[in-house]
Amino acid sequence: MTISYKWLCEYLPVGESLPAELVEPEKLSKILTAVGLEVESLDYYESLKGGLKGVVIGEVLTCAKHPDADKLSITTVSIGEGEPLQIVCGAPNVAAGQKVVVATVGSTIYPSTGEPLTMKKAKIRGVESHGMICAEDEIGMGSSHAGILVLDEKAVPGTPAAEYFQLYTDWIYEIGLTPNRMDAMSHLGVAKDVCAYLSHHHKKHIAVKTPLKNNSLKASETVKLPIEVVIENTEACQRYAGVSIAGVTVKESPDWLKDKLKSIGLRPINNIVDVTNFILHETGQPLHAFDADKIAGGKVLVKNLPEGTPFVTLDEKERKLNEADLMICNANSEGMCIGGVFGGLHSGVSDTTTNIFLESAWFHPVSIRKTSFRHGLRTDAATRFEKGVDISNTVAVLKRAAALILETGGGEIASDVVDVYPNPKEKKQVAIKYHYLKKLSGKNYHPDAVKQILEALGFEFIKEGQDDLWFAVPFSKPDISLPADIVEEIMRIDGYDNVEIPAVISMAPSNDLLGPEEALKEKVANYLVGLGFNEMLTNSITNSKYYTAEVVAGGVKMLNNLSADLDMLRPSMMETGLESILNNLNRKNNQLQLFEFGKTYHSAGVGNYSEKRMLTLFVTGEATNAHWRSTGAPKDLFYLKAAVANLLSIIGLQSVQLIPYSSDELNGLEVLLNGKQSIGVVGFIGNAKLRRFDIKQPVLMANLNWDSILTAALQQKVSYKELAKYPAVERDLALVLDKAVSFAQIEAAVQQVKLPRLQSMRLFDVFESDKLGAGKKSLAIKFVFQDAEKTLTDSDVESMVGKLMKTFEKELQAEIRK
Repeated sequence: MTISYKWLCEYLPVGESLPAELVEPEKLSKILTAVGLEVESLDYYESLKGGLKGVVIGEVLTCAKHPDADKLSITTVSIGEGEPLQIVCGAPNVAAGQKVVVATVGSTIYPSTGEPLTMKKAKIRGVESHGMICAEDEIGMGSSHAGILVLDEKAVPGTPAAEYFQLYTDWIYEIGLTPNRMDAMSHLGVAKDVCAYLSHHHKKHIAVKTPLKNNSLKASETVKLPIEVVIENTEACQRYAGVSIAGVTVKESPDWLKDKLKSIGLRPINNIVDVTNFILHETGQPLHAFDADKIAGGKVLVKNLPEGTPFVTLDEKERKLNEADLMICNANSEGMCIGGVFGGLHSGVSDTTTNIFLESAWFHPVSIRKTSFRHGLRTDAATRFEKGVDISNTVAVLKRAAALILETGGGEIASDVVDVYPNPKEKKQVAIKYHYLKKLSGKNYHPDAVKQILEALGFEFIKEGQDDLWFAVPFSKPDISLPADIVEEIMRIDGYDNVEIPAVISMAPSNDLLGPEEALKEKVANYLVGLGFNEMLTNSITNSKYYTAEVVAGGVKMLNNLSADLDMLRPSMMETGLESILNNLNRKNNQLQLFEFGKTYHSAGVGNYSEKRMLTLFVTGEATNAHWRSTGAPKDLFYLKAAVANLLSIIGLQSVQLIPYSSDELNGLEVLLNGKQSIGVVGFIGNAKLRRFDIKQPVLMANLNWDSILTAALQQKVSYKELAKYPAVERDLALVLDKAVSFAQIEAAVQQVKLPRLQSMRLFDVFESDKLGAGKKSLAIKFVFQDAEKTLTDSDVESMVGKLMKTFEKELQAEIRK
């Protein structure tokens, strides 16, 4: 939420009951944060970048042709003090006696296009020049470069250009507004909170200067443009007001209006649209202006149209309506506007419009939210309506807007104010008990303080009991319905910092024991962190465009998606992980080791949904950094394979095999448990998928089914044995094999021998050379033998090694290198 300081101060009684020093920009920033409107930034705003600092009004005293350039002139310019400046000027319209804009040496100007320019002393064709006489585009005030900007003769030399042009400056607050604070989505709403805070803390009544009073509209006696309003769907539209204005001139808005809108980041369009935008940010009430001459039959119908009805919106796109979309129609039941969301192309205000019908309404938040998401139209109006606007202000805001349109565009009121309110709403009543207030807040509040705070916020005091107070909740606060909500209002105006902290705080220590599943997860996470991995948490809602039509068909689509890019629960962990990797790579964080415990979601039909728990590892970048002794080495498949194998080993899964695996998205190894159950894959992500995310370096991924791993791990029986007392014996064998023979086949052959005293085997060298023979390779393997009962003799070891050698020669046609 963007708030203008100057605009906000128009609703504060500064100089009346409120001293100006209490609401200086920095102090006001602290007040806003104290009442729950956290100020994320406070920035100085200038309507022209740079604020024309160092730019002054000058008078051209003399003007003569440059002796060495036909298109240049040598001028002397008075800037009100000191000696006149000699300035070389190339403008064709420069002449003596003119009042001009001068950028002095040292100043920086910001042209309408191009880079900023800092003035320096220069020598142009041999003549010194001390500054620059500016055209309007050179100081960012327009687009013309036909010549220098010639000012009114009454301009006084030496006057700062910012003062002469009356540049608009302001302080702009960016507020981190929580979703429930609809009442603060306007300058007037923020002003109410500020006044309530100041009233409470300075013990005096400080009231908001509201612009919504005394806006009486007098209808013309001669010009009549009545528009009838009929609400057919009284649930989705509970109040609808409107008024006709005839003889309006659609034109550029006055400077004060344009300056206010620009300061909060809005682009001025014309006086009618600008007034509706101004009112939106002033009061929080969205408005819509129709071209009254285009309302067929002089009648407005608020209704729903049949499913699939085509409707062209202001962005010139044709949309198929849902039967639940609330529409503003003419007498022929032709849609003119998607109520509370977006206007239609053929009924809005244009440059030729002379008569308008101004709408102010209250639409049901649920209806607006569904329609807005259904069509992907996240407008400012929809954002307000879906949170609930103040239904009691519908007519008052309409009158305020109509008065501003008359002020900025002329015309006259051509009808009485129409106010259709079939079922007036009653205010919610909420009781707050003193002991409950003390329990939640930790502070004793005096009843008078409670009344003063709540009444300053617009609550209406109803009655007081022995232990409670009853209040009617203002329509501007639709989020308040419980006593706890009242406690929050009291505490934020009083200040959370004012809650006393007790000298002694008693608390019981937590003694929660992790269950077996949580313990395994913690064990794996600790192991990965020890390897240098970082845990991440990505959004389980993702973009369906990442996936093929087949995958999407078996996925879970969102019925009420948060945005067009977040419309599906993820069927795979890969894409959300790659989003995170891309985010890091774009910030030069190229060495990544990430892991995530998450879920994937699948559907076998409506109502038949399933989810899987997954463990995903991502690795990219270099395994070792380059230094003076060696070059960097990239992380490879074996690095991630080892991490996965060790991970499974430490949680008790020993019967694991890794076999070759390839798919469109990943090439590497498939992880098999007990030789048959697939529990995941490890490998390089395919180039096509990386290009989809604009990732230009290789990425390795291990995608493991955590549900299957948990099931298998929890079925393992834990056994313990005493550490062996006797030493281990090592033997190395070098095997010459066909290149097609894998290390997994060697492991399988070793298992056939069934040597209980063989503790481990490790490949420590791979050698390939033409000297070994065509299609041959040499693998050097270290075998470790140990007996728990005795020290192994050389004959014991040689016997076991001999069995291994015979098996390798028979099963793998290996040659044992001597």
